[in-house]
Amino acid sequence: MTTTTAPPIADLVGLAELGTMPALMRQLSGLAGCTSPIRLDGWRTEINETTGQVLHHLEPADLPAGHLLVRCGNRRTTRCPSCAETYRRDTYHLITAGLVGGKGTPETVASHPRVFATFTAPSFGPVHNRPASGRCRCGTAHSADDPALGSPLDPDSYDYETAVLWNAHVGKIWARFTILLRREVAKRAGLTQREFKDFARISFGKVAEYQKRGAIHFHAVIRLDGPEGGDTPPPSWASAELLTDAIRAAARRTDIPGPDLDGRQLRFSFGRQLDVRTIRGSDFTGAAQITDRAVAAYIAKYATKGAETATGTLDRPVRLLVEIAQHDIPEHARRLIRTCWNLGARPELAELRLRAWAHMLGFRGHFSTKTRKYSTTLGALRDARTAWRRAQTLERLHGPDAPAVDHTTLVLAHWVFAGLGLTRGEQWLAAAVQPAPGTEGEPTRG
Repeated sequence: MTTTTAPPIADLVGLAELGTMPALMRQLSGLAGCTSPIRLDGWRTEINETTGQVLHHLEPADLPAGHLLVRCGNRRTTRCPSCAETYRRDTYHLITAGLVGGKGTPETVASHPRVFATFTAPSFGPVHNRPASGRCRCGTAHSADDPALGSPLDPDSYDYETAVLWNAHVGKIWARFTILLRREVAKRAGLTQREFKDFARISFGKVAEYQKRGAIHFHAVIRLDGPEGGDTPPPSWASAELLTDAIRAAARRTDIPGPDLDGRQLRFSFGRQLDVRTIRGSDFTGAAQITDRAVAAYIAKYATKGAETATGTLDRPVRLLVEIAQHDIPEHARRLIRTCWNLGARPELAELRLRAWAHMLGFRGHFSTKTRKYSTTLGALRDARTAWRRAQTLERLHGPDAPAVDHTTLVLAHWVFAGLGLTRGEQWLAAAVQPAPGTEGEPTRG
């Protein structure tokens, strides 16, 4: 691709005079477009344990950038589009593997009962929206990109305290739901809790998404397996209808205690809106509107979006409350952050760390989670990518007969943080060699 900014001539001349421009271009291309790589100082040595031979030794002085450059790995699109895209693709393959198999998951999971469920938050006060009737309560037919969407009709009566505390407790709400779901499925199968684990297992993969109003809700793929997960067929009584009915019953029963806030004892439960739909195969041609590939793409899309995308809040922690005055953010997001900050000063809420997570509007959980038996892991996908990159590097250094690192190879390394980001010249060169989206050449199947 070609860059659109003027090249920093002086910086590029300085890099060219070093005589390492081709090698620098290769090192920068390995970042695959990461805009804020981590710079490391240190060394790495590979030794054959049997012979004591040093197979390879690397120091920063051997690298054209003067440091080892490592992708930042930030999942937020607003922080690093390239690393966020990698995270999105990994999430897509993780969810897809749990729906159709692959990456260590048998293809037979495609025949297991599977549903796609969306769990919402309760109301904290009326907000501007786009109802099926076409007009909001305020009398306006809002457009899809209207910035007023999600903001309260009456900010002074909106329950900001319960809204941020909902976000802070939503992980516990989900955990309680999963316990009740197993009980509901067992009850419908005529089994006790003790017996259930010998016949079936609930597997799921989910992501958290912020609604426009700043409240967390969940999208989840929930699957009914045999006792060993996807490797075993579900029992004969298992069906998508039974699973759907159990999910609805468990969601209705899910309720956890919250803190006592100025004499008001809070309790948290899911909102009334619950959508549960059976997932069909990619080749399904009937009336169903949702397929496994569509579900995976939908979930992966939200894996890289945080509160900043939905509400316009900040994408990094707030160190001092006065900082929010320096940012152009919507008043609704500003109030949610301020509420987190104020509640965070209360000793009885200290464990929620509301000030540290004020930019996340109180939510401090993982955006994507799954059960152990659902499919592969993000770590396994990263390891496969690292191994592929290493093989490419060794081939470039030693040719097609490059030695592989096996169980007889001892790897010694010591790296320390040396900085963040690129110089102006490196930034321009990195943009020049950035691959087009989806063409990085990394393995995504298998």
